[in-house]
Amino acid sequence: MLMSVLPLTLLGGVLGFLLGVASRVLKVERSNVAEEIEQLLPGTQCGQCGNPSCGAAAEAVAAGDLPATFCPPGGKAVAEAIAARLGIPLDLSGMCDEGPKVARVDESLCIGCTRCIKICPTDAILGSAKHLHVVFAEACTACGKCEAVCPTECIRLEPVAPTLQTWSWSQPAL
Repeated sequence: MLMSVLPLTLLGGVLGFLLGVASRVLKVERSNVAEEIEQLLPGTQCGQCGNPSCGAAAEAVAAGDLPATFCPPGGKAVAEAIAARLGIPLDLSGMCDEGPKVARVDESLCIGCTRCIKICPTDAILGSAKHLHVVFAEACTACGKCEAVCPTECIRLEPVAPTLQTWSWSQPAL
């Protein structure tokens, strides 16, 4: 038994050491601005901005290829924080921020086709073939991809109901 475990342990240790050395030698330097912008983003990797990840979107906005209003899940708050960090003027007139939303499944219409599960970028939908699906509100970014592929239109984006922790008094209009 020792003769079979020892070579595998040795091989694992050597390969782990080589990976550690390679990660230090081949490290790609990122700009500090892009890292700071990535920290401001929600980090859901939803792809609504047209980039495959929040890191790629942060690189693009730091390079000036994207406007500060590129992140739909982040809304106006993230756009303002990015504009303040970059020191650029911000025009929020074209950005609609309807507040947080979450996908909801109408149980009476769901046929269990699993198309929504396959397209969800954050794995917020749980279910199986020919069974009812449910959406985890904590993981849902309201990207709308599941709503678009649903053949029975049983998925809708609905506003998140305020709780005691999220409710706030709206400012009176002057």
